[in-house]
Amino acid sequence: MQRKAYVSGVVALLAALLAGCTGSSDDGGDTDNANPGDTGTASAAAQPGKYRTLPEPCGAVGQDTLDSLLPGIQQIADQEQRDKAYAGEATPTFDTDRKVGCRWTVESTDATDHLLVDFERVVSYDNSVSDDTEAQQLFATKEEAADLPEPATSSPSTSASNSPSTSASPGTSTGTSTDESPSGDPSDSAGPSDSAAPSGSGSPSSSISATPSTLQPRILEGLGDDAFLDDALSGSGSTAQQRTVTVAFRTSNVIVTIAYEEQPMTVGVTPNSTPDSKEMQDKARKLAAQLAETLTS
Repeated sequence: MQRKAYVSGVVALLAALLAGCTGSSDDGGDTDNANPGDTGTASAAAQPGKYRTLPEPCGAVGQDTLDSLLPGIQQIADQEQRDKAYAGEATPTFDTDRKVGCRWTVESTDATDHLLVDFERVVSYDNSVSDDTEAQQLFATKEEAADLPEPATSSPSTSASNSPSTSASPGTSTGTSTDESPSGDPSDSAGPSDSAAPSGSGSPSSSISATPSTLQPRILEGLGDDAFLDDALSGSGSTAQQRTVTVAFRTSNVIVTIAYEEQPMTVGVTPNSTPDSKEMQDKARKLAAQLAETLTS
């Protein structure tokens, strides 16, 4: 009887040890080998971007637009040379699915004009970051590098002096004179945002005011998800000054950059000086709006 009791005790001890080992293995399995089907432990992958391909850049700009931006193109007498000018030149790239561009350079009797159109499709290699978020961060870096000035604001004293009711009616509040001009001129209250000016066509380029304050480098509204415009002069003294108008915008995970440059043939002539630089800005913004429509269509 004592031997049976001893054997039974050993069997019970072995059973307990086996149960403990089994429990330890199950606990470790939950920690070391996460079940991919368990939504509580698996992280959801970020959404891919809207765009998987890019347009052909040299074919993205129509002839009418090129005639407007590059006036010298119609002055080319030789038809073969003119066709070559219209065709543009593709910029070097290592991956046409990620980055493409096209460049045009045309001389006229008054100036040399350059146009560059660049498309970049952003792809995130971090599963926790979406393509759109990666593109947004990249565009923010691009915008910061442009070093845009602070938006210009209208002076309350200027607005008050333009209001005929400021001194005539003591009971009238002068606070509203800074928000709306009694003359009805939208440029008096548009501020830095171009979208404040009315536009019958809805095109961003048609709503730019002719005042210098609205022609400074700035954030653009109503163009893609994010957009800005830069305007800079370079060269002085013995060289002709070159104006470069840059319009960049982001639509989902694609960033589009337009660089429009003009350099006069005559030394000392400034191309499209303010407020006449509106013409170059209008043309660049009109092209940007066309390219944005091409991407969304």
